[in-house]
Amino acid sequence: MNSISSRTFDSHAICNPHRPFSFRRFHPSRNVVVCSAKPIAPPPTKLAAADTSAARIGSLSQVSGVLGCQWGDEGKGKLVDVLAQHFEIVARCQGGANAGHTIYNAEGKKFALHLVPSGILNEDTLCVIGNGVVVHVPGLFKEIDGLESSGVSCQGRILISDRAHLLFDFHQLVDGLREAELAKSFIGTTKRGIGPCYSSKVNRNGIRVGDLRHMDTFPQKLDLILSDAALRFKDFNYGPDVLREEVEKYKRYAERLEPFIADTVHVMNEAITQKRKILVEGGQATMLDIDFGTYPFVTSSSPSAGGICTGLGIAPRVIGDLIGVVKAYTTRVGSGPFPTEILGSGGDLLRFAGQEFGTTTGRPRRCGWLDVAALRFSCQINGFSSLNLTKLDVLSDLEEIQLGVSYKLADGTLVKSFPSDLRLLEQLKVEYEVLPGWKSDISSIRNYSDLPKAARQYVERVEELVGVPIHYIGVGPGRDALIYK
Repeated sequence: MNSISSRTFDSHAICNPHRPFSFRRFHPSRNVVVCSAKPIAPPPTKLAAADTSAARIGSLSQVSGVLGCQWGDEGKGKLVDVLAQHFEIVARCQGGANAGHTIYNAEGKKFALHLVPSGILNEDTLCVIGNGVVVHVPGLFKEIDGLESSGVSCQGRILISDRAHLLFDFHQLVDGLREAELAKSFIGTTKRGIGPCYSSKVNRNGIRVGDLRHMDTFPQKLDLILSDAALRFKDFNYGPDVLREEVEKYKRYAERLEPFIADTVHVMNEAITQKRKILVEGGQATMLDIDFGTYPFVTSSSPSAGGICTGLGIAPRVIGDLIGVVKAYTTRVGSGPFPTEILGSGGDLLRFAGQEFGTTTGRPRRCGWLDVAALRFSCQINGFSSLNLTKLDVLSDLEEIQLGVSYKLADGTLVKSFPSDLRLLEQLKVEYEVLPGWKSDISSIRNYSDLPKAARQYVERVEELVGVPIHYIGVGPGRDALIYK
């Protein structure tokens, strides 16, 4: 805190009911630090800012990655779409159709992608769905058909790993049955069958994409996992007719899918040897990681850096720059701890300003202030070389903006890392800093030097707190609404 002057007091004491709306009134027990930041460095010249985009993208390593820092929905797809113009391959390494990446083409047309990598709008990009992804074939075909009908060619541009596991409709049904069983302790999944499919994989009775090439043994394998589901859930109806229908359906799918199937481990490593540029696109985000997230309120895969190697079959030493994508505030979907959550009207204001409704499910997202403590943890795990701060424009109408800078126990003891103990997470107190808002529309700004001083102060304070530079700043949903710093 040596870079700011501050005084600590209870936020209840600074609320003025006659002033315009302030989020602070919804958390009268919080400790808040009002910040007067040190003078920020003079902004770069406009000429330098214009050159920054080429320099930033050009300096990225041969194998780079874009990963989420928070609980998902940070806007990874947009950055991948922008960067894909400078990469030959874009690869998904984990997750499934629970990912929802919204991107826009040059004409402003909106595309919501779930399985297809976000590089698909760039016609020279090869899109790879790696072995760590779980693939719902009918959903994939629907996505491909939608892209083709909008003039986006997919033929010869998508490769699917023969090692990737197949996600069946029954996995989705089981997902819903399991959530119903959990009652009040439900996880809040997308009910897209992701967890049950990964369970089949780990139980070693899953069916892989490559198994579609052997339809003589496919019925026996499918019967095994369907029978298991019927034994486990009394409401799961299964019989010979169900098996017969599924087998016939997948015979048709297998024929259509065949041109897309490849040994992507070989493809990726050959591309690395040939010095082709590869961009890895993560699904979900670090705070949903099966190991490092708020377990059990997490996803079923590893959306952190380690998932790149296991999900694509490439060596750790070939991975270069990793870009972490983080919203200027925080959201999460589903159940689980959320230390900086804003309840009531305050959360609603952010939700509607940021259009925080799930791409995959349409569910309203829970909203809160930027959690710097969680962000530091995410940066530590992934070793990000830079960050993309998205949706800075959503904060433009606020008079003051809070940053959750640290966690403390009830007795005032500083919590030095993100806790694994959910009970502790529910009990800890968040220490906040308050920064001034800029109260102006920044959505048309494209040069960092043109941002209001308070907006630059916010960006630079986040950089200072996490120790990672912010190279990309999102100020709107469109492709061009991106500032390079």
